[in-house]
Amino acid sequence: MALKATIFKAELQVSDMERNYYHDHALTIARHPSETDERMMARLLAFALHADAALSFGRGLSTDDEPDLWHKDLTGAIDVWIDVGLPDEKSIRKACGRANQVFIYSYGGRSAELWWEQIGGKLQGQENLTVRQLPLATSLALAKLAKRSMRLQCTIQEGEIWFSDGAETVHVELERVTGPANSR
Repeated sequence: MALKATIFKAELQVSDMERNYYHDHALTIARHPSETDERMMARLLAFALHADAALSFGRGLSTDDEPDLWHKDLTGAIDVWIDVGLPDEKSIRKACGRANQVFIYSYGGRSAELWWEQIGGKLQGQENLTVRQLPLATSLALAKLAKRSMRLQCTIQEGEIWFSDGAETVHVELERVTGPANSR
């Protein structure tokens, strides 16, 4: 018998002073049985960083041809493709060919560093690729905020990112791996 996804509900308040974006999002997140709280919260962080009315979650880990998050324009073309974790080189190349912008948010400490050492050189020609790494301590701190029902705030100002559940606050510092310095 196949295990079913666990459903999480998140009320996410995004205050992005850099983009003048201030909105509340009621999100339903299906967590795949093999997905960890750390990965799920990294997806939620990626959502907050790119929050938009047209941004949506993909179908999840079991679907290879969809990202974790994407933003499509009115014609159905993929404007922004966002993956979390350590995707393989072939998947990244395919995403770069299908979307205007591709963002990868890696996490996992040393394993994320080794992942990029192995594939980074092969992806240097991908002009539309931005990779950011979430430090291990940060991704673990975000995982502690995970609950079946969450009320979260994400504040983005002057390059600083704070993620909070009202009781605990996590200061998020994304490390630039590749891509423009001023993009998330």
